[in-house]
Amino acid sequence: MRTASRFVLLLHHDVSFSKSYKQTMPFCLALNCSQFTTTTGSKTHLCPIAHLRCRSLTVKFRATVAGESDMAALTVRVAAAQMTSINDLAANFATCSRLTKEAAAAGAKLLCLPESFSFIGAKDGDSVKVAEPLDGPIMQQYCSLARESGIWLSLGGFQERGCDDAHLRNTHVIIDDSGNIRDTYRKIFLFDVDVPGGRVYKESSFTEAGKDIVAVDSPAGRLGLSVCYDLRFPELYQQLRFQKEAQILLVPAAFTKITGQAHWEILLRARAIETQCYV
Repeated sequence: MRTASRFVLLLHHDVSFSKSYKQTMPFCLALNCSQFTTTTGSKTHLCPIAHLRCRSLTVKFRATVAGESDMAALTVRVAAAQMTSINDLAANFATCSRLTKEAAAAGAKLLCLPESFSFIGAKDGDSVKVAEPLDGPIMQQYCSLARESGIWLSLGGFQERGCDDAHLRNTHVIIDDSGNIRDTYRKIFLFDVDVPGGRVYKESSFTEAGKDIVAVDSPAGRLGLSVCYDLRFPELYQQLRFQKEAQILLVPAAFTKITGQAHWEILLRARAIETQCYV
C-alpha cells in the first residue's frame, strides 16, 4: 500500500561553496498527510487531504553590470503542496486548483505538486487507461491554471501516454506562468521492487523508462528534474548538478509506506549534501 504523495522542501543554512556562490546544508520541511473517508448511505468514499507550505529561498547567480561580472542574489518564494490523490481526475484538479491559488496569493513564484497529482488508480491498469499526451485536455487544464494564477507549476508524475495502449510515461512537467510547457522529464529508474512484508511492484510492466537528464531555468533558479524512485540513484543528481548546473533538485514522489519511513528523508538529505543544492 502506498502512502499519500510526498514532497519535501529542503531549505538550507549558508556554507561557502565552489564557483563563488553560497549554498547551504539542509534542514527539512516535511509535508506529510494521510487519507480520510466519508460515508454516504452504504458507500464509503476516499477523500483527498491537501496542505500547502511556502518558504523563501535565495539562489546566487552571475550577473554582468556595466561590463563587470559579479555574483547577485535572488530571493524567491516557493511553495510545496501535499495532497492525497484519488481515482477522480476532476476532484484532484479541484484540489490542485485550490492549492495553486493559495500559493499564488501567498506570493509564491513556483508551486511543486507531488507525483500522481492528477490521478492514482484504485486498481492495476487504471493509470494506463487515463494516460494522455501532453497536449491532451488533462494537461491543458493545468496549463490554463498556471496561466490564470500567474505561477510556475512543477507537476511530477503525470501519466503521459506511451508508445502503445499498454504503456505510459511517468513524466515530470514544468509549466511557466504563461501556461507554456517549458520542459519535461520522463522517469528513468522504474520501481521494480518486492517490498518485505508488502506487495510486489513492477512499474516497468506498464511504464516506459525515459533516457534524458533534464534541467530547466525558472524564476527560482535552475531546476533539476526527477521522480520518486530516481532518488536512490545519486549519479543522476551528480549529473544534474555538475553537468546540467542545477541549483534546485525536484523530487516529487509517492513513496511506499515501508520504504518511506525507512529511507525517504535521509535520502533527500543525502542528495542535498552531496550536491549542495536545494531539494
